[in-house]
Amino acid sequence: MMKKRGFCIFPRNLYWGASVSYHGLVKWKLAHGAGQLSIFCITRALNTADQLDIVHCAFLKQPYFLEHPACVYGIAGSYSEALDIILRISQEASMSGLDGRLLDYLEKGKAV
Repeated sequence: MMKKRGFCIFPRNLYWGASVSYHGLVKWKLAHGAGQLSIFCITRALNTADQLDIVHCAFLKQPYFLEHPACVYGIAGSYSEALDIILRISQEASMSGLDGRLLDYLEKGKAV
């Protein structure tokens, strides 16, 4: 019997939106596919043309993500807050010399 892996994986240094409370509970619900109304996740893009996606947490409840867990780099309480987190990631990547290479920055400095 195959062990259930969960819907999401998280890096050690996860980006959080200011409006998100109860970080441990939110992470547990995302990993187990439990519903949440106003949580948006910043994940690795599913296509090769983009780097990051902003998705509502309900998108991650699909059975596909049990076999292929999404790597969640940030959790926000609204879409606009998720955009702010991506802007912060982009600025930090630029300051570290990785202009426009967000995934390289996230995987180098924020080990999964």
